[in-house]
Amino acid sequence: MLAEERRQHILELLAKDGRIVAKELAGQFQLSIDSIRRDLTIMEEQGLLQKTYGGAIPLAPLPKVRTLAQPRTARYGEGAPHQNAISNYAASLIQKNDTVFIGSAGIHYGMLKYLPADVPFTVITNSLTIAETIRGERHIESYLIGGKLRSNGDSMIDTIAFETLGKFNFDIGFITGGGIAPNGVSTSTPEGAAFARAVAEGSRRTICLAPHEKIGIRMFATSVQLEQIDLMITDQGAPDKVIREIESKNVKVIVADEDPSEGAGHESDKS
Repeated sequence: MLAEERRQHILELLAKDGRIVAKELAGQFQLSIDSIRRDLTIMEEQGLLQKTYGGAIPLAPLPKVRTLAQPRTARYGEGAPHQNAISNYAASLIQKNDTVFIGSAGIHYGMLKYLPADVPFTVITNSLTIAETIRGERHIESYLIGGKLRSNGDSMIDTIAFETLGKFNFDIGFITGGGIAPNGVSTSTPEGAAFARAVAEGSRRTICLAPHEKIGIRMFATSVQLEQIDLMITDQGAPDKVIREIESKNVKVIVADEDPSEGAGHESDKS
């Protein structure tokens, strides 16, 4: 099969499935993964698709729809496979006797089912739901940061919460945001941004949980600059170009694997 015929077939698969995986294409066309990656790079340069670490997705994303705040049951659901892969890898980084901050985002809640069960450690959170979920775990010493209860939210991020947060030091601060871009992590409110910034400042190691749907998005208030992030965990759907920009700022990026047989995660491919 000629290269152009192969690339046309790749486009047809992409249109049909909405996503293509380089490893699967290599097997289908009986080529090396490097050859498939070169095809995808050429096709991206031609404006035909958007290359990701795992393969590619259609160039034009679906239009973003503004939604109302999710109820607690929706916010803290099962999580998509790629989000769970990130949560799983993040939880695996917790070591014996660590003190960690776990926030109130859905991807933070996703960490709970993967938390170490055989070592003691301490969790500080500002989420009522997360605190309630882990309070019965005997090997986890847990603290809930107090503050004003919000009628439309599960977490505390007001002045009282901010002052309480400053009394703790963390081995790991797990942060995230509504947007994660080369200019930093961002969120919708200055209060939320200030709270995340305080978590990073109080953490020996700041780890950013970055699902691909947040990558490249810039929201109203910047919380944490990339220079403050020690590790970013993303997934195979992350846009290649934006991740390259983030890596150029000396941020280590790990791609979490959805398939357990592939291991928990791997460093991004800098080729």
